[in-house]
Amino acid sequence: MKVTEDEIKYRQLHTGGCLQKVPAEQGEYAGAYASSRITENNITDTNLLEDQLLEKITDRDNMNRAFKKVKKNKGAAGIDDLGIDELLDHLKENGKDLVEAIQVGKYRPKPVKRVEIPKEEKGKTRKLGIPTVVDRVVQQAIAQVLTPIFEEQFSDNSFGFRPGRSAHGAMKRCKEFIDDGYKYVVDMDLEKYFDTVNQSKLIEVLSRTIKDGRVISLIHKYLRAGVVEKHTFRETGHGVAQGGPLSPLLSNIMLNELDMELEKRGHRFVRYADDLTIFVRSQKSAERTLRNIHPFIENKLFLKINEEKTATGYVGSIKFLGFGFYLYKTSYKMSIRRQCSCPSVLL
Repeated sequence: MKVTEDEIKYRQLHTGGCLQKVPAEQGEYAGAYASSRITENNITDTNLLEDQLLEKITDRDNMNRAFKKVKKNKGAAGIDDLGIDELLDHLKENGKDLVEAIQVGKYRPKPVKRVEIPKEEKGKTRKLGIPTVVDRVVQQAIAQVLTPIFEEQFSDNSFGFRPGRSAHGAMKRCKEFIDDGYKYVVDMDLEKYFDTVNQSKLIEVLSRTIKDGRVISLIHKYLRAGVVEKHTFRETGHGVAQGGPLSPLLSNIMLNELDMELEKRGHRFVRYADDLTIFVRSQKSAERTLRNIHPFIENKLFLKINEEKTATGYVGSIKFLGFGFYLYKTSYKMSIRRQCSCPSVLL
C-alpha cells in the first residue's frame, strides 16, 4: 500500500468587497465580502438550508476566515501567476463581482496547474493540480461550510484529512484491532484513486445531502475546470485534482461509501484517505473479504483496485502510513518501517 505521510497542506482561500479591520494585534486588513448575512448557527440539516447553503459559503465571515487561512498557508501561484501577496489588492478591486458571479451561477473556475512531486517510491511522482489563489479561497470557503455537515456522516474508522484526526490515531486504531485478535489483513491499494474518481458518482453522493443545486453546480465546475500541463490544456472528465482545499473533503465523501459498506458487513478497518486496511482473524477470511468487496468497489463506486499492490496476509507483513507491526514478547508493537522493511524505531 502506498504511503500517505506527505499530507499535502492544501492551501489558499479568498475575499473581496468591503474591508473590515482585523483585531489590532494582527495589524492587517482582511477582505470581507459584503454579502447578506444569514444565521450564524452551525446548521447541519441541509433540508433546512435548501437555497441558503451558497449564501452561507459566500457569507462575509466565512470568506474572511478562508482568506486568512490562504494567507497563512501561502503557496504557489496558479496558471494566472497571481501570487498570495497580490491577492488582497486583487480582491479589493474584484471581490464584489466575484461573489455576485458565484451567487448567480456565472463564476467559472480556472484550470489547475499540473505539477509533480516525488513519491516515497524511487523514481515515481505524484501529480498535483494547483488552483489559482482565488479559486483556492473559494474552495476553502466551500470546505469550511460542508465539513461540519459531512463530519456527522463519516465513519469513526476514517482518519485522513479530518479535524482532530491524524495518522497517529489511525495507527492506534490498528493496534486495537490487532490486540483484539484480528491479526490478518487485507492491505488495499486503489489504483490512481484521485485521477480515476467517477465524477457522476461523486455528484450523486453529494446530492443526497446537499439540497442547494447551486452548490452542486459550483463543485461540478471545479471538477470539470481542466488542467494545464506544459502550456497545454486538458479537459478533466474524471478524477479529483489533488492540490486544492476541497479535494480531501471530496475524497472522504466518496470513500465514505466504502466505509459504510464495510461497516454494514461488520468489518474492522482503518482508512486514511485512500489507504485502507481491513482486519480479520485468518488468512482465508482475508482472501474471502477481498474477493467479496471487490465487486462493490469496481461496480458500485467505479474505482479500480491495484492488483499488484493489494495483498492479504499476516499483519507483520504490511506497512501502513509508514508504520509496521511486529510481535515483541507477548504483545504487538508499532515501528517505523524503512525501505528495508525492518523495524527501526519502537513506538
